Amino acid sequence: MKESYTHGHQKPVLNAHQQRTIDNSAAYLRPYLASGMNLLDIGAGPGSITADFARLSGRVTATEIGEEELNLCKRHFLDKGLTVEQGISAKFSVENVHHLSFANNNFDVAHAHQVIQHVSTPIQALTEMARVVRPGGYVAIRDADYESFFWFPTSSKISRWRELYLQVARNNGGEPSAGRRLLSYARQAGLSGAHSTTSTWTYTGEEAQQLACSWAERLEQTVLGQQIVERGLTSIQELQEVAQGWREWGSQPGALFVMPHGELLWQKP
Repeated sequence: MKESYTHGHQKPVLNAHQQRTIDNSAAYLRPYLASGMNLLDIGAGPGSITADFARLSGRVTATEIGEEELNLCKRHFLDKGLTVEQGISAKFSVENVHHLSFANNNFDVAHAHQVIQHVSTPIQALTEMARVVRPGGYVAIRDADYESFFWFPTSSKISRWRELYLQVARNNGGEPSAGRRLLSYARQAGLSGAHSTTSTWTYTGEEAQQLACSWAERLEQTVLGQQIVERGLTSIQELQEVAQGWREWGSQPGALFVMPHGELLWQKP
C-alpha cells in the first residue's frame, strides 16, 4: 500500500508543527550534536527543528516529499535569516525516505521526527537512513504513540477522535503507534545496539486549550477530516460533534493531555 501524509499541510497543521524545536522534540539527540556536523533532516515540514539544527551544526540538508512541502522549510530559513552570510550551509531536496538519493556514508546524523509513523515500509526507511550515515554517525528517530495518549477529564468524543485517527492513518499505510515499535524496526533493519528512550508532550492550561482548538480545526478544515468522511468512517455531523467535543474538553479547568513518544538513537559502527 502506498502511504500518504494523513495530516496534510493546511494552516492548522503548520501552526502546530511550527512550535516544534530541538528542546521539545529532539532533546534525546542534542548531547550528540556539534558544530560542523553534516545533518540530514527527513520530513522537515515547516522547518522549525531543521532551523535549530542549522544554528547548532551549520550544515543541514532538509528533505520533504514534494516541492510544495519543501518550500515551507525554505521560507522558514529565509524568514529567520539562516543564510550563507550567517555561516549556514542549507540544502533542500525532494526525497522518498525509502529510496534516498544520497551517497553512502554521507551524513553525521540522519534525523526523522514524526515521519516513520506515516511510512508503509519502516524497515526500508531505517535501512536507508543507516546507509547514508557515515561510520560513527547517528540515526535519530522520534515518533508519537497514539494508542498511549491519555487525557483527563475523560471524553467520549476524544476517544472517538482517536478511533477515527487510527483508522484513517492505517488506511493511509502508516502506523500511528510507531513509537512503541521503533526498537523492533531497528532490529529488523539490522541496526544492532540501538538505544530506545521515551519522552512526552504534556498539555495543561492554555496549552491544552490550544491543542483542543488545533485538533478541532484539523477535523473541520484539513484533509484529515475530508479523508475520514470520504472513506465512510463517519458522517459530517459526527465529525462536527467530535470537533466540538475537543473544544469543550479544552475549556475545562484542570484539563490534561499527555502524548508519549518513542525515541531511537543508533550509532553506526
